[in-house]
Amino acid sequence: MISFLNLKSLNSVMNEELLSACKRVVESGWYIAGNELLEFETAFADYCGTKHCIGVANGLDALTLTLRAWKELGKLKEGDEVIVPANTYIASVLAITENRLVPVLVEPDPQSYNLSPDAVRKAITSKTKAILPVHLYGQLADMPAILSIAEEHGLLVLEDSAQGHGASIGGRKAGSWGNASGFSFYPGKNLGALGDGGAITTNDDELAQTLLALRNYGSHERYKNIYQGVNSRLDEIQAAVLSVKLRYLDEHTRQRKAISNAYLKGITHKEIVLPLASSIDAELFESHVWHLFVVRSKHRDALQAHLTACGVQTLIHYPIPPSKQQAYPQFYEHSYPVAELIHKEVLSLPISPVMTEAEVIAVIDACNSFTVSDL
Repeated sequence: MISFLNLKSLNSVMNEELLSACKRVVESGWYIAGNELLEFETAFADYCGTKHCIGVANGLDALTLTLRAWKELGKLKEGDEVIVPANTYIASVLAITENRLVPVLVEPDPQSYNLSPDAVRKAITSKTKAILPVHLYGQLADMPAILSIAEEHGLLVLEDSAQGHGASIGGRKAGSWGNASGFSFYPGKNLGALGDGGAITTNDDELAQTLLALRNYGSHERYKNIYQGVNSRLDEIQAAVLSVKLRYLDEHTRQRKAISNAYLKGITHKEIVLPLASSIDAELFESHVWHLFVVRSKHRDALQAHLTACGVQTLIHYPIPPSKQQAYPQFYEHSYPVAELIHKEVLSLPISPVMTEAEVIAVIDACNSFTVSDL
């Protein structure tokens, strides 16, 4: 079976460096808020092109705490609306509702699957205070257009960069476009820890200082609490691991791009819709870091069964849209036909820096051998 993502093989490439990093932390005797965290935060901020990086426990906390910080700073208040794509993973919506803000789901661009600037513009009301674009599957949303709309209407922009590590437009990376950005370092991400982890990037000094307190029980100084904060800290071992993996990120991205190019050229089946790296221009194609290679088919379930029979493991990102989740019955009365069609048809093929050429060819052949008789 060709694994969707073999983390053991991926991590074995840097095994000695990872073990050395963990050993260094163990022997240091310092496991929370130490030099390893500071070094990673500095390196990742530099990589993204921002002044600040604040490590937190996971990607959901990165989004939730940023919105919370804006509330503490008086930039948001309960009941304010936040525009978010209707086809995102539910974490993007959870961060909004956790802060007693109102998520406004809008249809994505049907080709890139990212937030549609036209849909954003139509969804703005007097209560709209922020936009939360998601760099889905590893491709940047149309940030120049989204920023233009935000500036026109005085809106905050929080990038959900959980899948966009290293993606860029014109050399400007994910995490440096909005007022702030939330990253996830879940093990399966392009930059993944050996457990949960997340970070917030920003150029806003005041926001960064507020987040440093909020992640640490609301405290800048021990036993003195400014806010009713939480415990959401990226620990020293995960920070050390991420510092190692950050050095490999660009090379792994090049390998992901090579596999995606092979898929785009090799998969020719008429019932399989290949991803368009951009519905805007060729520059965005070069920015795609291919966290996921997502195809679509009207016969998705049959295609998945066929690929499984051929020894190819696939996943669905994501089978149920936020608007159909039991957690959010307020969306049931609304219709999001583009998002719902995407969720019904998408299928993610294996894509990993440690895939062999033979495995890539096998995936292509398996896709092209899908027949109507499999239905």
